[in-house]
Amino acid sequence: MIILNRLVFGAASLLLLLLALGLVWLGLGDAWEAIRSPDQSGADAILDVLGYVIVAIAVFDVAKYLFEDEVRRGSERRSAAEARRSLTKFLSTIIIAVFLEALVVVFKTAREDVALLVYPTALLIAAVLVLVGLGAYQRFSATVEEKVGDDDAAEERRDAQQAPAPKPRTPARKKA
Repeated sequence: MIILNRLVFGAASLLLLLLALGLVWLGLGDAWEAIRSPDQSGADAILDVLGYVIVAIAVFDVAKYLFEDEVRRGSERRSAAEARRSLTKFLSTIIIAVFLEALVVVFKTAREDVALLVYPTALLIAAVLVLVGLGAYQRFSATVEEKVGDDDAAEERRDAQQAPAPKPRTPARKKA
């Protein structure tokens, strides 16, 4: 089952990597077409490419996360601190991508119709809420880690004291 799990997550991470590269390729293709077309603005083309690249980075980070945590490491036992760091790194990349995408949408919307700025503003607010949620998660999980770490250390000491001492090895006697 572990091999199947690794194969599935490996295939998913490879597919996500290819899709991220495809997003960058599509963005560059759209920019090339926009630059060649006289009726479109170069600034809009650059903002479109920037949006594609930002989403591609987020997708690539998801692929990297899946590969590192599920394929390469498999079902190794992880500490709570290690899981918290991994999740924090992953969510930080997603939050940055959402902030950047929101800024791109703000710039595009401001150029076209200022009345539509409500939607990118809502995206910015959502990113801030995710960031605040990540901060709360960090704080609460660090507190729990301290408590669990103390409990784990006490349990390990108790187990070491209760375990029977290993029997000393007696040297084998040689027959004369």
